[in-house]
Amino acid sequence: MPRMRRFWVWLHRWAGLTMAGFLVIVGLTGTVLAFNFELERFFAPQLFAHPADHPALPLGELAERAASLVPHAHVEGVLYTDRDQAQVYYAADTDPRTGREYVLGFDEFFIDPWTGKELGRRRAGDLTEGAINVMPFIYRLHWTLVAGDAGQWILGLVALVWFLDAFNGLFLTLPVSPRRFVARWAKAWTIKRGASGIRLNFDLHRANGLWFWPFVIVFAWSSVMMNIRPIYERGMRLVFDYESYDDVYTQGTPNPHPRLDWRQAEAVGEALLLTEASKRGVTISERHTLLYMPSVGAYIYEGRGSRDLFERAPKGGGTAVLFDGDTGALRHFEQPTGEHAGNTVESWLYALHMARVFGTTYQVLVALFGAVTAILAVTGTLIWFRKHEGQRRRHAAAKETKRGWREHPTSLPF
Repeated sequence: MPRMRRFWVWLHRWAGLTMAGFLVIVGLTGTVLAFNFELERFFAPQLFAHPADHPALPLGELAERAASLVPHAHVEGVLYTDRDQAQVYYAADTDPRTGREYVLGFDEFFIDPWTGKELGRRRAGDLTEGAINVMPFIYRLHWTLVAGDAGQWILGLVALVWFLDAFNGLFLTLPVSPRRFVARWAKAWTIKRGASGIRLNFDLHRANGLWFWPFVIVFAWSSVMMNIRPIYERGMRLVFDYESYDDVYTQGTPNPHPRLDWRQAEAVGEALLLTEASKRGVTISERHTLLYMPSVGAYIYEGRGSRDLFERAPKGGGTAVLFDGDTGALRHFEQPTGEHAGNTVESWLYALHMARVFGTTYQVLVALFGAVTAILAVTGTLIWFRKHEGQRRRHAAAKETKRGWREHPTSLPF
């Protein structure tokens, strides 16, 4: 084996060994999360309303009704996650006696889209609250190892190594010699029948890695996107025309008390969304989000446009307008695809990673890929262990032979 190839093999093995435990966790949890919303309905049915025979409340009215449901807090947004569930975003008020924010005791709050009444609340991921938090716990384990920002950065760095190592792994499957290249490489895509355990383990690792290589690239880079934005955005800017979230949604003057109330904001947002969408030939089929960002003094009004990607709940990732909370002046129009190449790629990364496109068939493939990720991690570790054990035995044998020569010099071969 040429020296350079030996180096790449060594690098691939140690990268895989470093990532193995993490990839088993994110792979197995990812298999479950491919059906996150469906399983959420199973574990937490109380968070979904019984459908009514009349239209759901407008977003502005829903926000107004939600404002009276939680003491010492104010509404910062409402989102229709699906036709039978709406989520409300609250921010705690400040206690005038202490100068500190009130403790709300929850971070997710759900209401009935038809009545505005509470369906339930939870501290997402807190298993002491029971089955209502099974899926949020799995989600947080998958995203942050249930370790907050530190876990998020760890998994982000693991994803970056995974992304880079995928190219090295692909290179190592290529035949060393150009003779009969295609025929020889074709064998790398197969699993030999009746092979020994060692060969079967190696074939499982190599063949699965090749067949699911596009998935590795998509899921590894999208994990970098979700976990370590600075590195992701720098990489995207090198390749694409890319507009960062920070370029738009962090610019503005703080304004905790906008002149436009929720109903007025919905009316302004509706007019702006339809006008801007029409200019670009985009049609809007539904409206699902109304948020206020006091840090920049602006509302976000979002709907589903004809260039959106997400096909299933929970909703989001849609066509949106950002406008001033006092004057209603448009600040920004955003659509998931069709404007900036880098942002179009990003929208696809989100949709593919979260299995929001291509129906149930793709959800099944994502679930299968989660299991394959765990298999790649385990088989790669076993390959490393076998090589390491073989080297240890050879070194031990060589050491024993050398010791024998010293103890019995007449047995030396000269």
